[in-house]
Amino acid sequence: MCSQGRRRIGSLSCNAWRLQEAFPDYKTAAVLWDKASADYWAALQAASARIGVRLVGIELREPPYDYERAIAGLAPDDRKLLVAVGSPFFFLDRQRLAEVALQHRMVSLVQAGTSVAVGGLLSYGPDLNVMFALAANYIDRIAKGAKPIDLPVEQPTKFGLVINLKTAKAIGVELPASIQLLADEIVE
Repeated sequence: MCSQGRRRIGSLSCNAWRLQEAFPDYKTAAVLWDKASADYWAALQAASARIGVRLVGIELREPPYDYERAIAGLAPDDRKLLVAVGSPFFFLDRQRLAEVALQHRMVSLVQAGTSVAVGGLLSYGPDLNVMFALAANYIDRIAKGAKPIDLPVEQPTKFGLVINLKTAKAIGVELPASIQLLADEIVE
Protein backbone atom coordinates (compact mmCIF):
# COMPACT_ATOMS: atom_id res chain seq x y z
CA MET A 1 0.00 0.00 0.00
CA CYS A 2 1.15 3.57 -0.57
CA SER A 3 2.70 5.53 2.22
CA GLN A 4 1.80 9.16 2.45
CA GLY A 5 5.15 10.69 1.54
CA ARG A 6 6.22 13.85 3.30
CA ARG A 7 7.97 15.41 0.31
CA ARG A 8 6.24 17.46 -2.38
CA ILE A 9 6.57 14.64 -4.88
CA GLY A 10 5.57 11.95 -2.39
CA SER A 11 2.23 11.22 -4.04
CA LEU A 12 3.89 10.36 -7.35
CA SER A 13 4.83 6.86 -6.26
CA CYS A 14 1.27 6.30 -5.09
CA ASN A 15 -0.09 7.61 -8.40
CA ALA A 16 2.19 5.16 -10.21
CA TRP A 17 0.94 2.31 -8.03
CA ARG A 18 -2.69 3.27 -8.67
CA LEU A 19 -1.96 3.57 -12.37
CA GLN A 20 -0.42 0.09 -12.55
CA GLU A 21 -3.31 -1.48 -10.68
CA ALA A 22 -6.04 0.34 -12.59
CA PHE A 23 -4.51 0.05 -16.07
CA PRO A 24 -1.96 -2.77 -16.19
CA ASP A 25 -2.04 -2.91 -20.00
CA TYR A 26 -1.13 0.76 -20.47
CA LYS A 27 2.61 0.90 -21.10
CA THR A 28 2.89 4.49 -22.35
CA ALA A 29 1.83 7.73 -20.69
CA ALA A 30 1.81 11.22 -22.17
CA VAL A 31 2.89 13.63 -19.43
CA LEU A 32 2.03 17.31 -19.56
CA TRP A 33 4.56 19.44 -17.70
CA ASP A 34 5.76 23.01 -17.54
CA LYS A 35 8.41 25.04 -15.73
CA ALA A 36 6.34 25.02 -12.53
CA SER A 37 6.08 21.22 -12.56
CA ALA A 38 9.57 20.32 -13.78
CA ASP A 39 10.37 18.56 -10.47
CA TYR A 40 7.34 16.29 -10.91
CA TRP A 41 8.42 15.51 -14.47
CA ALA A 42 11.94 14.64 -13.27
CA ALA A 43 10.54 12.38 -10.54
CA LEU A 44 8.28 10.59 -13.01
CA GLN A 45 11.18 10.05 -15.38
CA ALA A 46 13.24 8.55 -12.56
CA ALA A 47 10.36 6.21 -11.62
CA SER A 48 9.26 5.23 -15.13
CA ALA A 49 11.58 2.23 -15.50
CA ARG A 50 10.53 0.92 -12.08
CA ILE A 51 6.85 1.06 -12.95
CA GLY A 52 7.31 -0.21 -16.50
CA VAL A 53 5.72 2.74 -18.26
CA ARG A 54 7.31 4.64 -21.13
CA LEU A 55 6.81 8.38 -20.75
CA VAL A 56 6.26 10.85 -23.54
CA GLY A 57 6.89 14.30 -22.12
CA ILE A 58 5.02 17.29 -23.48
CA GLU A 59 6.55 20.51 -22.22
CA LEU A 60 4.16 23.45 -22.35
CA ARG A 61 5.94 26.79 -22.37
CA GLU A 62 3.66 29.74 -23.09
CA PRO A 63 0.32 30.20 -21.34
CA PRO A 64 -2.41 29.94 -22.30
CA TYR A 65 -1.48 26.37 -23.08
CA ASP A 66 -2.81 24.71 -26.22
CA TYR A 67 -3.70 21.26 -24.85
CA GLU A 68 -5.50 20.22 -28.03
CA ARG A 69 -2.41 20.88 -30.13
CA ALA A 70 -0.15 19.14 -27.62
CA ILE A 71 -2.25 15.96 -27.65
CA ALA A 72 -2.87 16.08 -31.40
CA GLY A 73 0.92 16.02 -31.86
CA LEU A 74 1.18 12.64 -30.16
CA ALA A 75 1.44 9.38 -32.04
CA PRO A 76 -1.90 7.49 -31.92
CA ASP A 77 -0.45 4.81 -29.58
CA ASP A 78 0.62 7.56 -27.14
CA ARG A 79 -2.95 8.95 -26.83
CA LYS A 80 -4.29 6.46 -24.29
CA LEU A 81 -3.11 7.84 -20.97
CA LEU A 82 -2.62 11.49 -20.03
CA VAL A 83 -0.87 12.57 -16.85
CA ALA A 84 -1.10 16.23 -15.82
CA VAL A 85 1.33 16.82 -12.97
CA GLY A 86 1.14 19.51 -10.30
CA SER A 87 1.22 22.88 -12.01
CA PRO A 88 -0.85 25.92 -11.06
CA PHE A 89 -1.67 26.38 -14.76
CA PHE A 90 -3.01 22.83 -15.05
CA PHE A 91 -5.08 23.43 -11.94
CA LEU A 92 -6.54 26.63 -13.38
CA ASP A 93 -7.16 24.88 -16.71
CA ARG A 94 -8.59 21.70 -15.14
CA GLN A 95 -11.94 21.98 -16.96
CA ARG A 96 -10.30 22.51 -20.34
CA LEU A 97 -7.81 19.68 -19.71
CA ALA A 98 -10.62 17.31 -18.78
CA GLU A 99 -12.56 18.23 -21.93
CA VAL A 100 -9.55 17.63 -24.20
CA ALA A 101 -8.76 14.27 -22.55
CA LEU A 102 -12.42 13.26 -22.86
CA GLN A 103 -12.54 14.35 -26.51
CA HIS A 104 -9.54 12.10 -27.24
CA ARG A 105 -10.96 9.33 -25.01
CA MET A 106 -7.80 9.38 -22.90
CA VAL A 107 -7.48 8.09 -19.37
CA SER A 108 -6.50 11.17 -17.34
CA LEU A 109 -4.48 10.98 -14.15
CA VAL A 110 -4.55 14.40 -12.49
CA GLN A 111 -3.00 15.83 -9.35
CA ALA A 112 -6.05 17.22 -7.53
CA GLY A 113 -9.46 15.81 -6.69
CA THR A 114 -11.05 19.05 -7.88
CA SER A 115 -9.79 18.16 -11.37
CA VAL A 116 -11.64 14.84 -11.14
CA ALA A 117 -14.82 16.64 -10.13
CA VAL A 118 -14.80 18.51 -13.47
CA GLY A 119 -14.06 15.46 -15.64
CA GLY A 120 -10.58 14.09 -14.95
CA LEU A 121 -10.64 10.34 -14.36
CA LEU A 122 -8.37 9.59 -11.41
CA SER A 123 -6.43 11.52 -8.80
CA TYR A 124 -4.36 10.65 -5.77
CA GLY A 125 -2.93 13.62 -3.97
CA PRO A 126 -3.13 16.03 -1.08
CA ASP A 127 -6.55 17.23 0.05
CA LEU A 128 -6.62 20.87 -1.09
CA ASN A 129 -9.24 21.87 1.49
CA VAL A 130 -6.87 20.82 4.27
CA MET A 131 -4.00 22.66 2.60
CA PHE A 132 -6.08 25.84 2.26
CA ALA A 133 -7.01 25.60 5.95
CA LEU A 134 -3.30 25.34 6.80
CA ALA A 135 -2.62 28.42 4.67
CA ALA A 136 -5.39 30.33 6.45
CA ASN A 137 -3.87 29.37 9.78
CA TYR A 138 -0.48 30.74 8.66
CA ILE A 139 -2.10 33.99 7.50
CA ASP A 140 -3.93 34.32 10.82
CA ARG A 141 -0.74 33.76 12.81
CA ILE A 142 1.19 36.29 10.72
CA ALA A 143 -1.65 38.83 11.03
CA LYS A 144 -1.40 38.42 14.82
CA GLY A 145 2.30 39.26 14.76
CA ALA A 146 4.12 35.95 14.18
CA LYS A 147 7.20 36.18 12.02
CA PRO A 148 6.99 33.91 8.97
CA ILE A 149 10.55 32.70 9.54
CA ASP A 150 9.53 31.41 12.98
CA LEU A 151 6.62 29.34 11.68
CA PRO A 152 7.19 25.64 11.03
CA VAL A 153 7.01 24.25 7.53
CA GLU A 154 4.05 21.90 7.28
CA GLN A 155 3.57 19.21 4.66
CA PRO A 156 0.24 17.73 3.59
CA THR A 157 -0.85 14.84 5.80
CA LYS A 158 -4.22 14.01 4.26
CA PHE A 159 -4.24 12.44 0.81
CA GLY A 160 -7.18 11.11 -1.13
CA LEU A 161 -8.02 8.91 -4.08
CA VAL A 162 -10.80 10.41 -6.22
CA ILE A 163 -12.40 8.61 -9.17
CA ASN A 164 -14.88 9.87 -11.76
CA LEU A 165 -17.03 6.93 -12.91
CA LYS A 166 -18.98 9.15 -15.30
CA THR A 167 -15.72 9.92 -17.14
CA ALA A 168 -14.72 6.24 -17.07
CA LYS A 169 -17.99 5.33 -18.76
CA ALA A 170 -17.67 8.15 -21.31
CA ILE A 171 -14.20 7.01 -22.43
CA GLY A 172 -15.07 3.30 -22.29
CA VAL A 173 -12.81 2.09 -19.46
CA GLU A 174 -13.73 -0.03 -16.50
CA LEU A 175 -11.91 0.54 -13.24
CA PRO A 176 -11.21 -2.55 -11.13
CA ALA A 177 -13.33 -2.95 -8.01
CA SER A 178 -10.10 -2.98 -5.96
CA ILE A 179 -9.41 0.62 -7.00
CA GLN A 180 -13.00 1.73 -6.46
CA LEU A 181 -12.99 0.28 -2.94
CA LEU A 182 -9.91 2.34 -2.07
CA ALA A 183 -11.47 5.59 -3.26
CA ASP A 184 -12.05 8.36 -0.76
CA GLU A 185 -14.52 9.93 -3.17
CA ILE A 186 -16.33 8.70 -6.26
CA VAL A 187 -17.93 11.10 -8.73
CA GLU A 188 -20.90 9.45 -10.48
